[in-house]
Amino acid sequence: MRRSLITLVLCISLAGCTPQAGLLMAAIPEGTGSVLLSQMQRVEDTNRRRVVEYEQRNDWKGLAAFAEENIKLDPHTPDWLVVAGYAYTRLGQHDEATRCYNELVRTAPDNTLGWGLLADSYRAARQPQRAIMTLDQALFVRPDDSRLLYLLGENYADMQRWDEAARAYRQSLKSDASSGPAWYGLGVAALSLQRKDEAGEAARALEKIDQPLAKKLRGLLQSAP
Repeated sequence: MRRSLITLVLCISLAGCTPQAGLLMAAIPEGTGSVLLSQMQRVEDTNRRRVVEYEQRNDWKGLAAFAEENIKLDPHTPDWLVVAGYAYTRLGQHDEATRCYNELVRTAPDNTLGWGLLADSYRAARQPQRAIMTLDQALFVRPDDSRLLYLLGENYADMQRWDEAARAYRQSLKSDASSGPAWYGLGVAALSLQRKDEAGEAARALEKIDQPLAKKLRGLLQSAP
């Protein structure tokens, strides 16, 4: 089960802003324009309404063009780089999304959200090694960020580097033991390493946190040799 950063932290900000301001990338559910808007605290209401209109029409090409226009007019407001990257991701144009996020972290290197989005964009483009390098840079500054550590685990899992994936999930859970996706990821990694006891521990933790994921992991446990 691939979980992107936006799936994990839809309502939790990586940047330390309000919970409603959480915005991550890829596989975002339909109808989340309000989440996108909540990231745009520095954008005037007229433009915020325009963003909603584009999102409601699923007009990602129009949204990308609108964001690019505003980047030219206001290059010092990082919100538009987030919007443009979001639109390009929905279009499947991961190179363009990566360009936006690279610019975001260049202009705001302390913006953890930007680093997470950049890493997830590399992951969506099937470049997990570049995603890992990006996350290592971000974690050098914020080594205990549970969401970045989770995403690191996901990239290692993509590469079937299960020892490293399990280590990243465990580190993520040290910072946030309530993360269902991190427990599930740890369970899958443990099973891949033939550590059924550790996978069982993850399943028991999930029973209290996320019943659907618990059921899914229990199924994997039952079918494991």
